[in-house]
Amino acid sequence: MDLRQLVTAIRKGWWLIAICMLLGLGAAFVYNVRATPQYASTVTFFVSTPTGDGTSPLAADQFATRRITSYVGLLSSDVVADRIVQDTGLEIDPAEVASSIEGQADLNTVLLTATVTQSSPELSLQIAEGIAEDFGAIVNEVDPIGPGQVELRVISGPTLNPAPVAPRTNLNLALGLAGGAALGVIVVLLRSRLDTSVRQIRTLSILTDDAPVLGVIPFDRDARKSPIMVDGRSRSIQAEALRQVRTSLQFVDVESRVQVVVITSSISGEGKSTAATNLAISFRQSGRKVLLIDADLRRPRVSAYLGLEGSVGLTNVLAEQVTLDDVVQPWGGGGMMVLPSGSIPPNPSELLGSERMAELLATLRKNYDIIVIDTPPLLPVTDAAVLATQADGAALVARYGKVSRNQVGRAVRSLRAVDGRLLGTILNGAPRRGHDGYESYGYGAYNEHKDAPSLDESEAIQAVTPSARGGAGPLGRGTEPRLPPPN
Repeated sequence: MDLRQLVTAIRKGWWLIAICMLLGLGAAFVYNVRATPQYASTVTFFVSTPTGDGTSPLAADQFATRRITSYVGLLSSDVVADRIVQDTGLEIDPAEVASSIEGQADLNTVLLTATVTQSSPELSLQIAEGIAEDFGAIVNEVDPIGPGQVELRVISGPTLNPAPVAPRTNLNLALGLAGGAALGVIVVLLRSRLDTSVRQIRTLSILTDDAPVLGVIPFDRDARKSPIMVDGRSRSIQAEALRQVRTSLQFVDVESRVQVVVITSSISGEGKSTAATNLAISFRQSGRKVLLIDADLRRPRVSAYLGLEGSVGLTNVLAEQVTLDDVVQPWGGGGMMVLPSGSIPPNPSELLGSERMAELLATLRKNYDIIVIDTPPLLPVTDAAVLATQADGAALVARYGKVSRNQVGRAVRSLRAVDGRLLGTILNGAPRRGHDGYESYGYGAYNEHKDAPSLDESEAIQAVTPSARGGAGPLGRGTEPRLPPPN
């Protein structure tokens, strides 16, 4: 992970870092509240060596300096603890006394300080008083140099600090905050490392061997209840993104016009049916004669999105049960026709790969400027790959943060295994803002395109009323639209 990816991961996961910081701060606060206050008493000794018998003052001072390190360890020994308990009459375990004493010697000095820390201020002071009383005698008893060779004089204390020395409230809060931030960064980086979903245009390009990214469709929270770009939504940022996809498809190959395009995805739930439907509407808005075919013969969605009858359609035409004119239905006041899926067959792949399907597409090419075909995902079934060989190419919809890199790679390989042409990819559901957001790709100026071509008010009303769906054919078309989740 390079520096750019690191910064990106932290920017995207700032909320996780903030949560961890709050948790760290909360943990520190709880610790401060529940911790038992500790009080400290201190006593300071001046360590010296007598200068009798011709000993120079400098030599005596150096000797005392060398010995003082040993006395630091002696302060917390069992010998000292036993003596203090015995002389003071305290009803306390000597081991607890020993653990509460800490010695410290200032560098290059002969000053020795003993600090006694206890939860009881009175007990802390009593132990410190015992040290001041007994420690000098204990040193002369245990020091092998001999009694009287080292003198310890109390020059400060015993003194009790009236304020608790622990817990250190501010320091603990700062440490909790810093620790939470560090933990949050670790969590964010691990999450970024373990997240294999597609979130960047660059990732899609790499996975598809530099196939063009036809467009980026931003996330729309209203897509589930209103997936079709009509009325006011035809001027939304999502509609503008679809126009970008439309334009990209028109110029993806200037030498060979794309007339029949398959819309598919790697797995279900990436929004390929919604994208196919809205893309067909976008082509219709540009003045093209458009046919939208629902070739997802396993989980058809187009008819429900558009409020059309879909029980008879493509499969019935292929089975020669009805004619094409009987089942093709107009939508949106003309200019766009829809061929529903029809009856669900037991063999969708064989039906879509049949000679009859090829003949049907050849016939449809003569009658329409653009044909958009919604197909099942590539990984679960082979329907889309089979149909892509009969079309001019396929556009692969990749759902931001849902489909994994491995799934996209496998989908592309399955398409190319049958010599299917990948026209490009569509990154669907990208966030509006952020490093990987819609606006970061240069589309931020298109938040509201008031001059963009769209359905007028009368067409929008017709698009969602039964009369607009009452085209040619024997089928009843008076049902209201049902809006299933995007597929």
